[in-house]
Amino acid sequence: MEIIEYNEKYKEDCKDLLVELEEYIVSIDEDHLDQVGKDYRELMLDIDLKEVEENEGKCYIAIENDKAIGLIMGLVVKYEEEDYLDYKCPRKGRITELIVTKNTRSKGVGKNLLIIMEEYLKNIGCEYINIEVFAYNKHAIDFYTKGNYHSRCIDMIKKV
Repeated sequence: MEIIEYNEKYKEDCKDLLVELEEYIVSIDEDHLDQVGKDYRELMLDIDLKEVEENEGKCYIAIENDKAIGLIMGLVVKYEEEDYLDYKCPRKGRITELIVTKNTRSKGVGKNLLIIMEEYLKNIGCEYINIEVFAYNKHAIDFYTKGNYHSRCIDMIKKV
C-alpha cells in the first residue's frame, strides 16, 4: 500500500469510496434522515475537494494495486468573529472524511491515513484536530477513541 496526495487519476475510485461510506451511514441511521441523493456520486467529491482547497487542507489517498482503497480529507477551521467572544480559538484542523473500503478495513489503512493527516495539520501549526463522527457509527467511534480522540460536544436530536 502507498499513500499519496489526491490525484485525478483516482477520481472515480474516490467517488466510489464516498458513496460506500454514505451508503453505510444510511444503513445504520436509526433516525432515517440520511440518504444518497441522485447527484451525490457526481458532486460530493468536487464539493469536498473545493472545501479542502479553500481551507489549507489536503486529501490523501491509499493506493493498492493501482486502485484507491481509502481516503482522508482534512482542513483548517476558520473562525467567525463572534467565536472569539467565548472561545480561545486555537488553530485547529478538522478531518472531514476518512474512508477505507470494506474489503481492506482493520489492516491499518485508516490508521496510516490518520497519522499522515495529523502530521500535516500539526506541521502547519494546528494545536488540535477534531472530527465529527456519526453517533450510530460505533466502529468509527471505537477507532478514534483508540487514537486518543474524545468527545467534546454532543449533538442531540429529538423527533417532534
